Amino acid sequence: MNKIAKFEKVSFEQFKTDWLKVFPDAVDWLIESIYKNIKLPMRSTAGSAGYDFYLPNEIDLIEGKSMVIPTGIRCKIDDGWMLAAFPRSGHGFKYGIHLANTVGIIDADYYNADNEGHIQIKLVNDSKLAKDIELKSGTAFCQGIFIPFGITV
Repeated sequence: MNKIAKFEKVSFEQFKTDWLKVFPDAVDWLIESIYKNIKLPMRSTAGSAGYDFYLPNEIDLIEGKSMVIPTGIRCKIDDGWMLAAFPRSGHGFKYGIHLANTVGIIDADYYNADNEGHIQIKLVNDSKLAKDIELKSGTAFCQGIFIPFGITV
């Protein structure tokens, strides 16, 4: 199996900046606590293709609304590979939650972006399946799969 990437946390300063964009009333001690508890993405079984991304804090996803989730994660990826972020199928089936862009593409050079390559996922609840949805901290909410790609001659 190819080992082509490494997940890391972004700096606390970057996480705080991005967290406050979504949750402007958050207090410092809470942001610090959330940051300390960020869990790096993992495969749930040896046969899993996807790496589960976990919610850094509890969220309420209101029916008809979307929410950006600052994951606190960045990923160093070898050239010729990308990370594709997909919704968790269980959340789609049970609740009708999906990603705003259907599939998120994280390029290898995003690691060096001005925001430290901070991966942020936008969840959408536009379904009538569950109305408002409460997702607990630590819940796996999307999955990333590494995919090789080619370029034109």
